Amino acid sequence: MRKAGPRKEGNYTNPCLTMHQPWASLLVYGIKRIEGRSWPAPIRGRLWIHAAGKVPDESTIKAMEDFYREIYTLNGITDIKFPEHYPISRLLGCVEVAGCLTCEELVQWEALPEGVRLEGQTDFCWLCEQPKKLLVPFEMRGYQRIYNLEKKIYEAAVRGLVPVDGPAPVKFPLPNPRDPFSLKPGSIAASFPNSKASAIEKSSSLSAAIAGARGAATQFSKDQNIRTNAILNSAPDSVSTETRTIFIDDRIPDGNLKEGSMEANSASKQSDYVEEEGSSSRNQPPTRPKQDSGVPSRFLLRH
Repeated sequence: MRKAGPRKEGNYTNPCLTMHQPWASLLVYGIKRIEGRSWPAPIRGRLWIHAAGKVPDESTIKAMEDFYREIYTLNGITDIKFPEHYPISRLLGCVEVAGCLTCEELVQWEALPEGVRLEGQTDFCWLCEQPKKLLVPFEMRGYQRIYNLEKKIYEAAVRGLVPVDGPAPVKFPLPNPRDPFSLKPGSIAASFPNSKASAIEKSSSLSAAIAGARGAATQFSKDQNIRTNAILNSAPDSVSTETRTIFIDDRIPDGNLKEGSMEANSASKQSDYVEEEGSSSRNQPPTRPKQDSGVPSRFLLRH
């Protein structure tokens, strides 16, 4: 039986977060250690990671892999084993959320490696460690923000987890080891008042990699705005926008980079669709686990 412990502020038992690829797999593989969001982490402890249904462009994958190659090079790590596949619409694994800081706090925390501090590009940075992946990812539907895994999915998934050895695992120290929520916005200045890291010198290749990663992250907010406007403009004038049902797939902004964060913040507050009055479909539980088909492609498409 899984040990119980203080891990949440909200009503979460088996919390899960849906993310776009390639960020989802990079997190589960321990390459990505900071998950950027426009809102603070409401949990501590295990967070399940689910990949959204949008197939990532090869250019997006290359941009993010180049970004991580560059920031790991700062700490002398040049051999990074990236995922061979970036499956979609799948439960991939989990990480442990150790804390949450603002971007400004993260980049100034001298106890962290330079590469980790450079991952902080958003309003709030979720500090992730101890990644584990599923040997066989489960097909399932994702939801906005954090949601609970269905019990049957959790019970099947927890048996298939294996630890992951990332390129440079990080253990984030808690200001108060007895309080799992002690690593939170404002805690670094209070607990480590003299912590002020020196500025990181950026080479031209590093600056280019950061710019490429920003461009990759902001594409989703642009795409969904275009799709939203197209759907609204094509709807009959007689249909009220307040009661119209609009299905917009994969509106799960990753929130990885600060540039364009206002768009990401706006999108993150919207659900997968705008419900009709009286509709309760948003609260339906995820589907039962379906094992990966094993197709040797980089992406596993939804059926």
